[in-house]
Amino acid sequence: MNQFLFLSAILGFLAVAAGAFGAHGLEGRLDAKDLAIFETAVRYQMFHALALLGVAILGRIQGEPSAVLSASGWLFFAGVLVFSGSLYLLVLTGPRWLGAITPIGGVALLAGWVCLAVAALRH
Repeated sequence: MNQFLFLSAILGFLAVAAGAFGAHGLEGRLDAKDLAIFETAVRYQMFHALALLGVAILGRIQGEPSAVLSASGWLFFAGVLVFSGSLYLLVLTGPRWLGAITPIGGVALLAGWVCLAVAALRH
């Protein structure tokens, strides 16, 4: 579970950095729609950094974390990479087809929450 604590810290740090970059470095450079997309990516990244922190804490409480709890952590991490990552790339590099990838990340995030619920019911 140490890997989830580490990944949570990295994702949280990067979310704060991206938020600051969006507020100070992108203001005036992006239109309102793209800035809102960027902010959505930051928000979901931070929410799921905190969710990953919860997975790490639950794993430590359990001692030997269940496979479904570990799956939850990996799904949160992968979901952030794909969901937020595709939105960051869409806004910063321009290819609108990247928006088609975003829902895959959203499904991974949803699956992570389902796994977390199952882990909670089993413990």
